Amino acid sequence: MIDRADGKPPAALVRAADGRVLGYAFSSLDVSGSVGYAGRPLDIVAAVTPTGIVAGAEIVAHEEPILVIGIPRDALAAYVASFRGFDVRGGTTLTSAGETARGPHAVAGATITSTVIRDAIVRSARAVLRSRTSAPERAARLDRETLRRSSWASLLAEGAVQRRLVSRGEAAKLLGTRDNEPDKAFIDLWMALATPPPIGESLLGQRIYESETAKIGPDDDLLLIGASGLYSFKGTEWRQAGTFTRIEIVQGSRTLRLKPADHTAVEQLHAAGAPELREIAVFRIPQASGFDSTKPFRLDVDLGAGAAPSGPAVVSLDYRIPERYLIAAPAEPPPASTTAAPAPVQAVWQEIWWARRYEIGVLGAMLTVLAAILIFQDSVTAHGVFYYRLRTGYLLLTLVFLGFIANAQLSVVNVLTFIHALLSGFRWELFLLDPMVFLLWSFVAFSMLFWGRGVFCGWLCPFGTLQELTNQLARRLGIKQIEIPFGLHERLWMIKYVFFVAILAISLRSILTAFQLAEVEPFKTAITMKFLREWPFGVYAGLLLLAGLFVERFYCRYLCPLGAALAIPARMRMFEWLKRYRECGAECHVCARRCTVQAIHPLGQINPNECIYCLKCQANYFDQDVCLHLKKRAQRRQPLPQAPSHPS
Repeated sequence: MIDRADGKPPAALVRAADGRVLGYAFSSLDVSGSVGYAGRPLDIVAAVTPTGIVAGAEIVAHEEPILVIGIPRDALAAYVASFRGFDVRGGTTLTSAGETARGPHAVAGATITSTVIRDAIVRSARAVLRSRTSAPERAARLDRETLRRSSWASLLAEGAVQRRLVSRGEAAKLLGTRDNEPDKAFIDLWMALATPPPIGESLLGQRIYESETAKIGPDDDLLLIGASGLYSFKGTEWRQAGTFTRIEIVQGSRTLRLKPADHTAVEQLHAAGAPELREIAVFRIPQASGFDSTKPFRLDVDLGAGAAPSGPAVVSLDYRIPERYLIAAPAEPPPASTTAAPAPVQAVWQEIWWARRYEIGVLGAMLTVLAAILIFQDSVTAHGVFYYRLRTGYLLLTLVFLGFIANAQLSVVNVLTFIHALLSGFRWELFLLDPMVFLLWSFVAFSMLFWGRGVFCGWLCPFGTLQELTNQLARRLGIKQIEIPFGLHERLWMIKYVFFVAILAISLRSILTAFQLAEVEPFKTAITMKFLREWPFGVYAGLLLLAGLFVERFYCRYLCPLGAALAIPARMRMFEWLKRYRECGAECHVCARRCTVQAIHPLGQINPNECIYCLKCQANYFDQDVCLHLKKRAQRRQPLPQAPSHPS
């Protein structure tokens, strides 16, 4: 029997036929206002038992990009359903009530969305469980359930955020020095207990707050510290010392040292009217440390060696959580349940990187080799046979390993996600959850500064390599190639730019519609799902590959919105590495005819927006049997024939 949802947060009581309480059913959207990776509402209906075990979960609404990048609905539903039987009272890694010790495995190819879903389930279940039970040993507990957004001014007025301004004159006095500008700030320090949602969500934004609360146990706390001015409360010593030596938390007779592993750097505060601070960090404080967030505490900041013989100069910032964020204990506490203290856990992205360490190692080696090829391209392409064999082998590795094994096919969906993350609160942790994509994007961003957008398209795109390799096979089989007149070819270029601009513009209004329009990419059909998809998608991808047999890289040339997206920022590249002779385009058109994507103008110029940096023109540049300039130079070096001598 299920009662009507009520209470704060809203949840429905689930009873057995004999009246026993079996658990509490809830909606994650109603309880925690959960949002997905795309920044749109995410609703999961779940139930949790009084002992903290998830009894079941089902996703009922979302606008995530996972269905666009090739993840079947059944895989997503199975992932959400697999939370049945897991204890939400642990930290980031869920503790199983059964045999396994870890939480459900993320959906392959959708690790970021998987983590967002898990955070929503964990946070909502904890909120419901906490509101229906209490800790009898405390006179009061922290309110971790109330949802409310507050402005910076409101948080200041109620005392949720506290400030300590140390002027340069005060610091000079403590340090025994002099300062010519004593009224300016030495350090302007701000602190807030970010555990309650009205404080944490307002300051951090919902996605960062949910991610941080999912990393801690249900009774652990979050402390936000920010500052501006000359002095850094973090310093640099912590990188070697393994602890923050300039700050410590003092509560009664207990002193807590803050550790780098328990902190997250934050770019900016999200509360309306919040100031811009030079450095901001969130610290995770475990309950096992003895810290009691319901009682007063202070933050001590060490300014350095002081003038007094008593030791270093220290300033303090006192803090006490306002009464409105405390909930008094019930008059008759319910029966206590045994709750094991959660064990310290790694950040989720670190676990994922460790689990995929072998794939990361192979990708790292591939990127290192590619970087060497690009840097020493003259030496590589000067040996034509070696270059062509090396390139063919590299393309095969890209197709088989990056494409079919690792499923590391970049997409315009990734570009949209990155842009919307910048607009709605960027978080490194979300992008670190997919190490292969993160490393690929990092290398692509780096390579665009030096070589342009073509490095990814020509060497690291699995679908692009599939087109090139199948076209090479077609040529060997004698399939006649179609030569598109350059004038028409030049006008067809803009189709892909129109696609990208349209997808980007539509995403600003409806991200889900934009993801559906991104189906113009055949990547997930041919690479991620290996053609195991509905027949219209398979036919579409097959037709593109068929066209590529007659027009090399047909899709790359005219339809790829990802190529267009990369071409726009790649115009900022710093160097021009590709070499040309004065005869190129004037007397000789060999490179233009052999260019994989017809990126060389009939007059000889290379269009960097279309070049995929395959280096074939550079192989021709050094080939004495192909290059007209080298042929002429060889002819000039040949000795002139001697006139026959006549006897006198």
